[in-house]
Amino acid sequence: MRAIQQLHTGDAFPPTSEALDYPNGLLAVGGDLSPARLLDAYRRGIFPWYEEPQPVLWWTPDPRSILFPGELHVSRSLRKTLRRNRFRLAVDQRFEAVMRHCAQLRGDGLGTWIGDDMLAAYCDLYHIGHAHSVEVLNEAGELVGGLYGIAIGRMYFGESMFSEERDASKVALAALVDILKRGGFRAIDCQVESDHLNSLGARNISRLDFEALLAQTIDVAHDNSVWQLPETCGDLL
Repeated sequence: MRAIQQLHTGDAFPPTSEALDYPNGLLAVGGDLSPARLLDAYRRGIFPWYEEPQPVLWWTPDPRSILFPGELHVSRSLRKTLRRNRFRLAVDQRFEAVMRHCAQLRGDGLGTWIGDDMLAAYCDLYHIGHAHSVEVLNEAGELVGGLYGIAIGRMYFGESMFSEERDASKVALAALVDILKRGGFRAIDCQVESDHLNSLGARNISRLDFEALLAQTIDVAHDNSVWQLPETCGDLL
């Protein structure tokens, strides 16, 4: 079995071709979650996924699940939800709260892969303008759905989403796609295939094709003014 590289502060990531076939995409272990390390990882198609307090595990799966903005599948029921206009939308107003809601869906508190260190690290990226959240609010102004991820160049790296009311996370995704289309983004990295993501239009591409897509998009700046949304979801139609 191929040995997994142990990362120390300052160590570079190994080539992604050295990632394991099983577990799919495991590339390296260790290192830190500093903004510089995380941004370098995402630029290479690598992301962290682990359970604290274990060392950080770095992944680059093959194939890769991707959603191209123009291929989002908006079902008849989702269109009906949008048309009813019962959700309000916001961007980057409750980033930490969105992360905490996503964590709670996976266990008690933050005792899962979205642990305290991950929360702090991605909030750091949020404060320097690389992490973004889309928030879905009900009529009472309560946060009932949302998603968060990383934007570098014209690629959005989706991390997690949550829903506490029917279709709320799908509304968040439709809102994100609206932003990305206006910003000229090429794709949303969904990381690993799931039936849910496939039903929304995601599909698999090879790691090599994904890295080629990164090379075409990661250094092409987008206009930060696109990170805004209409107040209500009906305006997305």
